[in-house]
Formats: sequence, C-alpha cells, structure tokens
Amino acid sequence: MHKILPILFLLIASNSNAQTPEDAIKYSWLNQNGTARTQAIGGAIGSLGGDVTATFVNPAGIGFYKTGEFSFTPSFGLKNTQSNFRGNIFDSKKNNFSLSSIGYIAAARKQQSELATSAFSVALMQIANFNQQIYYKGLNNYSSFSEQFVEEFVNSKLSIDNALNTQSSVPYTVAPALYTYLIDTVTISGVKKVKAAPEYILDKGEALQQEFSKTTKGGMYELGLSYAVNDGKKWLGGIAIGIPIVHLNSNSTFSETDTSTGTTNNFKSFTYTDNYTTTGVGINAKLGLIYRPKEYIRLGLAVHTPSFMSLADERKTTLETQLRNPIQTLSVTSETFTNGKKSEFRYSQTAPWKVIASASYVFRETEDVTKQRGFISADVEYVKHSGSKFSSNAEDPTAEDKAYYKQLNGVIKDLYKGNINVKVGGEVKFNTIMARLGFGYYGNPYKDAPVKANKLVYSGGLGYRNKGYFVDLTYAYAQNKDFDVPYRLQNAETVYSSLRDNKHNIVATFGWKF
Repeated sequence: MHKILPILFLLIASNSNAQTPEDAIKYSWLNQNGTARTQAIGGAIGSLGGDVTATFVNPAGIGFYKTGEFSFTPSFGLKNTQSNFRGNIFDSKKNNFSLSSIGYIAAARKQQSELATSAFSVALMQIANFNQQIYYKGLNNYSSFSEQFVEEFVNSKLSIDNALNTQSSVPYTVAPALYTYLIDTVTISGVKKVKAAPEYILDKGEALQQEFSKTTKGGMYELGLSYAVNDGKKWLGGIAIGIPIVHLNSNSTFSETDTSTGTTNNFKSFTYTDNYTTTGVGINAKLGLIYRPKEYIRLGLAVHTPSFMSLADERKTTLETQLRNPIQTLSVTSETFTNGKKSEFRYSQTAPWKVIASASYVFRETEDVTKQRGFISADVEYVKHSGSKFSSNAEDPTAEDKAYYKQLNGVIKDLYKGNINVKVGGEVKFNTIMARLGFGYYGNPYKDAPVKANKLVYSGGLGYRNKGYFVDLTYAYAQNKDFDVPYRLQNAETVYSSLRDNKHNIVATFGWKF
C-alpha cells in the first residue's frame, strides 16, 4: 500500500480529471440491500428465491413465484463514522431516509405442463448509499497537502504563465496554488526550485495543524428486468438485465495552519475545497440456476457480468491562502481557469464480475407454503475487485489519455484483490408470523493496506403474512472498517485516517400478492 500509492501519484500528476484508487471499489464493495426479508436473513437469498431481491442476486429465484406480487421497501439509516487520525479520534453522524427497493412480479403456468411455471420481474433497488460524513484533524510535522501541487507542477514541466492561463491543463490543482502563492519558485544556493509555503514550517521541525471534512450524498440504484422458468421438478433458471444509475455529490475541505509561535514565517494557513458531482448509467447481466436434488434442499449458482458504466464528473475547487511577510489573503476558484464554468469530465468504468454459490434447507418443503416451518440459507460470493477498469469516453482519445488509463488500471490490479463475502440467515415460521436472523461478512478487498478492512452486518426481523398481504420489519447493524487518504506524495509516507462506521438501519417492506 505504502509503495503503490506514491507510484499512482506519478501516473496522475498531469491529469486534473484523474480518478483515484478508491473509485475502483466505490461501486463493488457493497453490502447486500433489498427487501426487509432479505436483509433480515443477512442477504442470503441466492438459492432461497421467492423474493423480488432475487432479481439482483440470482434471477432463477423469481421462478418460485406462482402468483403476482408487488412490494416496496423504505428504510431509515443512522450512521456514525469514527475516524482516528494520528491518535485523534472524532465522531461524525449522518442520517437519511431512502428507498431500498420496489418491485413487481408476474407469474404464469406453462401451457404444456401442469407443473412448469415462468415469472417476470421488474424492480428498482438501491445498490449503494453514499450518504456519509467524515471529519478528522491532527498535527503533522513531516508532510503537507500542498506538496502534491509542487510535485505536479514539476512533473508537468509547465511554465508559470502556461499554468495560470485560462486554458490551463491544471485548473484544480497547480493553477490555484500558484495564483495564491501557496507554491512558488525560489532560488536556494543558486538553484531555482519550486517550494510550498507550508514547507518552511516543516523545515524548522515544527508542525502543521491539518483538518479534513467530507460530506457525500446520493446513491447508486439499479433497474432490473428478469425472467425465470421453473420445470416444476428440480430445476429453475433465470436471466436478468441490470441498469445501474449513479448520482454522487461530494463536498470536501482540507486546511493547514501554522502551529508555531514564530512571526517571521511566510505561511499562516490555507483552505482547499473540492466539490464534484458524478452522474452516469450502465448495464450488466446476471445468469442463475437453482437445483433441488430433494424437495427440501436448494442449491444455487449465479454469475454477474461486469457493469459497464458511462460516467461524468462536474467539478469546482476553491483555494484561500493566508501569508505573512507581507500579510495578505489570496483566494481563487477553478472557474478562473475554465472560463467561468464548471468542467465536465466523461469517462467509462467497468465494475468487476461476481460469482455466487448458495444453499438452503427448507423445513417441511411442500407446494403449500403455509405448511413450511422455516429455513436456513447461506451464500458465498467472490468479487474480483482488481478487475475494475477505467477508460476514456472520448470518440478519439489522445495518446496521453490512453497511456494514463493503462497505467491507472495497472495500479488498480496491484492494489486490489478478489475477496470472499459470506451471508447466512434463517427463518422460523409460526403460522402467520415469521422470526428471522442473519449475518453478513464482506472481506478485505485490498492486497496491502494500513488497516484490515472488512464489513460485518448483524440483522433480525419479523414478518407477517395473511390473506395475500404481508409486512416485514427488520433491524440491521453494520460495522465497517476502512481508511481515508487525503493526499499522496511521491517521496513521503502515505497520510491516512482509519475509519470505523457503525450504521443502524430500520427497514420495512409492504406488499401484496394477487
């Protein structure tokens, strides 16, 4: 991790629209969402079926339907993110309502068979929830956020005049830093160099107060269309087409302040804000099978193709620098260098493929579901995160763009690996009332990282079924371990904050069969 990230900076130094390594798993390292029933059993729906969530996991599970159904699932989440930055611990809270899923299923009996049936579903499900607040601060006496602008300027081989013109190729980084004198050229021992103002503080062995905050909103939803067949004996098969829809809004602020008591320092403070919105749409496919060697045993297998997404980022940054000797405050926005407009960058991202193997045991399996007394179910899935890729969306991409994306994708392969996710759950049925428990484990997607990242989900819920109407209520508690990197430098240790998310999620599903 500590070796790969500085290498990546070399690759993206001249690209103001660059994607970061974190973007590679933004749409793939995700907890299973869906109906309250699915979430109550830990997401282990792969071989169990009989739920609209199967559209997005194993579409063969839609084949268990013999009647029509409509359901919708609102949810409310209370999220607390704890950060640990250089020994300082902070808590940030973010709560929100969302629509977990809504779906319609139609079923029909095959004319040529008394037992065979088919079913069709159309559903919308929230795949990712981006609502989060992160905050941390602490002292740093060995590196500065501004040093990345120095490195980028040196590597770009631009003159100051070219970097500052209205057609600047670095409107979000180097140009604002030069404009506000956060970085500047200096002559030291007869050698002309580029230096960041905060470096004068570090050169004296003194510390900078670093502070970071980030708020993200939005989510990724997927529209799914599936078709499944059930031979009425042992086999079910299904296929689904998914259309992921992305909307992410990110607002982040990073500041550094001189903590020394000296009055002769050139630098006092700076504040850098970066606001961007990502929107896009994509497509994927899912294939699934369920085999029942016995009436009470269900074995499932599903394969998800990569999601091919066309995305666009709209971005604006601001930078304010406060200097001493002489005392002055300078500020500028990126729009100064983009003819007064937010710039839009279009690119493609391929999210990784997934394979899911699953098994369920249904107690007293019969055609009459009112006589079933419960089940236990488990899913094991493999996600190849290193398979994430970026590419240009331009009709005729430049050689520079091609080389950049090739290098970036190579770094992603070195940084990430495939991971195993395990989901287990069960239900006990008491006539019209059901009680459910579940657990989910989502493994570490990094080959090497400063923290051992993972996600754990504990869940439980109740369900009510009577005369075609049903209501399910679920509580899920999620614990996530990850880290955040505010900036990267070529020749300095990577600065990061470890993160621990604790989320309480209350989910309700309302539906009826017809």
